[in-house]
Amino acid sequence: MKRTGRRRSSVWDCFEQIGNYVRCMKCNARLKYCSGATSSMMNHMKTHPTTVEEDEKPVITNIQPLEEEIAANVEIIPVAVMTHNASTIPPEREYGERKRLKRSSVWDIFIRVDDDVQCTLCHTKLKYRSSTTSMMYHIKTKHQDSMPNEGLSPATNAEVTDLIARMIEKDMLPISMVKGDGFRELLAYTVQNFKMPSAGDVTRIIEGHYHEKSEELAAQLNRVAYVALTADFWTALPFQRYITVFCSFITEDWHSRSAVLQTHKLPSDSHTTTDSVTEKLLNTVQTWCIARKVTACVHNNTEDMLSTPACAHVTWDYATCFATTLQLAVIDGLSEDLVRIIAAAGKLVKHFNCDALAGEALEQKQVTMCLPQSKLIQSSKARWDTICDMFELLLEQRWAIKAVLSDRTITNRKEAQSLEMEDDCWQIIENFTPVLATLKWATTVISAETEVSISNIYPITFSLIQTHLVPKENDVEQVSEFKLKVQKSLRDHMEVDSNDLASKPALIASMLDPRHKHLSFMTPSGRLAAKVKLHELVSKLDERTNTAGTKDEPQDILVTPEVSQAAVPSQVRSDTKNTMMLLLGDNYSSCYATDSEAQVDYYLRDIATSLDINPLDWWRLNGPRFPKLATLARRYLCVPGVSLPSLLSEAGQTFATMRTRLSPEHDDMMIFVNRNT
Repeated sequence: MKRTGRRRSSVWDCFEQIGNYVRCMKCNARLKYCSGATSSMMNHMKTHPTTVEEDEKPVITNIQPLEEEIAANVEIIPVAVMTHNASTIPPEREYGERKRLKRSSVWDIFIRVDDDVQCTLCHTKLKYRSSTTSMMYHIKTKHQDSMPNEGLSPATNAEVTDLIARMIEKDMLPISMVKGDGFRELLAYTVQNFKMPSAGDVTRIIEGHYHEKSEELAAQLNRVAYVALTADFWTALPFQRYITVFCSFITEDWHSRSAVLQTHKLPSDSHTTTDSVTEKLLNTVQTWCIARKVTACVHNNTEDMLSTPACAHVTWDYATCFATTLQLAVIDGLSEDLVRIIAAAGKLVKHFNCDALAGEALEQKQVTMCLPQSKLIQSSKARWDTICDMFELLLEQRWAIKAVLSDRTITNRKEAQSLEMEDDCWQIIENFTPVLATLKWATTVISAETEVSISNIYPITFSLIQTHLVPKENDVEQVSEFKLKVQKSLRDHMEVDSNDLASKPALIASMLDPRHKHLSFMTPSGRLAAKVKLHELVSKLDERTNTAGTKDEPQDILVTPEVSQAAVPSQVRSDTKNTMMLLLGDNYSSCYATDSEAQVDYYLRDIATSLDINPLDWWRLNGPRFPKLATLARRYLCVPGVSLPSLLSEAGQTFATMRTRLSPEHDDMMIFVNRNT
């Protein structure tokens, strides 16, 4: 019986069969051939557009006999077959063809060999699991010149690269991370055909962001009259010291702003540190052209490197960070008994945080006793306020802790005896915690980043000394001793008994804050000295204004307070105004306000505002009434109370940790673009 002939596809004009594979005669690519299907060959032919024309005519040819048919001497009858055409493809096959149109370009270089793939350029075999990631990575690393041309568009590639640069900026990552194999594998998997940028490319993008932000900040600083500096000293491994210089200022519309200026590396030689710090600060203000605008510099240096004698040639004042001062006072107040109790409490917290069985038992006891589901906090030596947090949670969970320690199925007797604290210790903790909480509140108020803080320093300091740190009858001995020691330390560090207290920027700021201007916390002699100092500052401001001349600076336009003319007809008001000006003079109504001493007296006689008023909002409304004092308010209220408020927050602590991993050559740029967002 003769076997009828079969239609032969035109793809065989370009392919030849080799066993279970077919080879393209155009590019020598090998494809697997199964059960007479030509779909894979047809898809491959689409990469050679000149191979098959859309209007190709039918061809009549003899199909090559199969090996078994040759052996059987079967006669083949030639038949006519149509070439590949979309109109003749069955619906199910058309769907399959369409589904495979998106073909990765890596198959131009790789071929399938059984369950593996083989590179046609270097004959390397790779495992194939329906993903082309490993093949693309092989081409990028081994055959860069043979990269496929059908990658991302230039615009998309640049957008992804810019996102990588911004990720590095926000998370303060080392720029060298783009060289990492793991990061490159991740990008190759998530962004197909992405051209990985080099470290130099990312650096240039970040430098562009740095210059943009620098120009914006320079324009802002050019518009303000006064700025304050903060010097933040920090250390990165391996034992490299840095100083980051920040600036704070009040904008034209009375909003408080802060920004990073520069980060400098400090020499390790302790004998040259004082001079080098002064040099770095002077270099910073000269670079930003704000040397004549600086009011004061706040620093967190505990070694007093920035003392006034050491920096006598500097024109601005220096002030110690209040948070640092308060921490020193707390450390001075801790006696041996308190240190021992803090250590015992820390040991107890560590047990419950590290022992999984004890931690689970504590959670169950919290549910049984209807206590808050709180996790105990371990205190940190670097931050005294964490002692307060630790004690508050221990007191809250005291009876749940005792119940777990007394359960012998969870805690053995020996371990319980070493962890359990005596009732006297618990009494001291209960008496000591409210004192620490008060000091913590003081730090929180002074560390407010978006509000005026320097004017609160001396009111809070005097309140602590005169009220909160005064020993009470029910205080235990250790707590009374702590209060007295902290009192003395604050008096010494804040110089509350100094004759020069009125010259301190923090006290001047308190007078310029409408909430504290009466200085009710000071003695009458202290208030008088502060008032004299304020008159002196206004007089000096007048001298500078007169020296500058009226041509350079316009005269202040003053508004007489609490005068309403809305009910007077405009014509009558105009006639009366002209007549009175002829009789009494043009400046009659404003002569009181233009007198500097009268401005100060009128301001101090005015009723103080409530404590919930933002002083900047008050000056925005009342600045025209007291123009000279408003100028001084911009000068002194821009000074922050702490060296860097954000570092005392959780986000600030994260930033302080992240900046230690930056490379020295990029730390200035990276900190600048990260903080000036």
